[in-house]
Amino acid sequence: MWRVGRGTTLKKTILAALALAGSACAVADDAPRNTYDWRNNWPTHYVFADGTDLGLAVKYQYDLDRFSNDKGTYEDAQTNRRKEFGFFIRKKGVYDATANFDFQAKTWLDVFFRLQTKAVLGDDVGAVRVGFMKTPVGFEGNTSTGSTSFMETSLPMQAVYANRRIGMDWALTRKAYLIQAGYYQGGNLQGDLDGRMVAGRAAWTPMNSPGNVLHLGGSVSRENPKGTWDGRGHYNPPSARLRALPEAGLITQRLIDSGTLAPANHIDRRGFEGLWINGPWSVQGEYLDAKVKLLDKPAYKAHGWYTFGSWVLTGESRPYNGGNVADVVPKGHWGAVEVLLRYSTLDLDDGPTKGGNEHDWTLGANWYLTKYLKLQGNYVRAFSDRHDVRIDPHVFEVRAQIMI
Repeated sequence: MWRVGRGTTLKKTILAALALAGSACAVADDAPRNTYDWRNNWPTHYVFADGTDLGLAVKYQYDLDRFSNDKGTYEDAQTNRRKEFGFFIRKKGVYDATANFDFQAKTWLDVFFRLQTKAVLGDDVGAVRVGFMKTPVGFEGNTSTGSTSFMETSLPMQAVYANRRIGMDWALTRKAYLIQAGYYQGGNLQGDLDGRMVAGRAAWTPMNSPGNVLHLGGSVSRENPKGTWDGRGHYNPPSARLRALPEAGLITQRLIDSGTLAPANHIDRRGFEGLWINGPWSVQGEYLDAKVKLLDKPAYKAHGWYTFGSWVLTGESRPYNGGNVADVVPKGHWGAVEVLLRYSTLDLDDGPTKGGNEHDWTLGANWYLTKYLKLQGNYVRAFSDRHDVRIDPHVFEVRAQIMI
């Protein structure tokens, strides 16, 4: 049975979501009678006469998680998942810059400046970016956290993806292909992950038009972590750690975890990715692996993959641009509805390191009320085995999101 608990809070959350949906639909019904479409054009930015666009970026998510069959491992939870706030300034074809902070996690997000080479050289040879940004290994990891098809990223993406680093990168995007390369040094803006990394990603897109996309790509990186000294003069050698949550975001305890791997000389990451979109149907998948070269032990290897299918019942297509996807943009007054099914697996057992293995099935549903409002629901059936301890939780998750 579900340990529902806090029934009043669950009821209030559901009622609030329904009220939000009703309000959005009411505005939609009124839209044809107004000269300004408040449903799809919120006044959060201003475009000056010279084309400079200055504005705010806001993302708010409220989640509710319920667990069962977990041997008492997890507590039911509901709280803010993200409270992101930022600013941007851009001029199309010339530059863009942004700074974002998540007040829920107390973490800096993208903080960078990007320049289009055509504005300087006269010829378009890509865009150069400097600052704190996502590294290019992984498709799902580079999708905006407000535009992910499921509430949480897959098991292998959580374990292998390198997230954000301080550095610079270059990207060349064409209709039929894309190439990205980056160099990163200095860790992150939280003062962690010291070391340096080089990374690259490339993709071939022989079909690239709205509702008709084929994307096939791969990525590689090498990271050389650095050791650190703490405030008591204790030296922590360079290390790596690979782990994943059971695709639920309001918990901290992992079912599988490699533990600290040290001292580490370097970490090699690889990814192979694919995306197919045909009208309201799409299939997406990735294979990811990591190899940690240790100084005094055999190298540690981990690998995993995921695949999922999506069907937008209301007929819209998942948008694709610049090598990634975005939220479905609803065409009807009642929004767009999408159903999905994902399978993901991750193996963290290698030699003497028994990090465990896990595979999850996730059934998802998304209701895009407007281009700014989204409701999500996921049911996760997880299966894990670590040190012969098997924990196979059921997870039920709901999210309400506002993103502008």
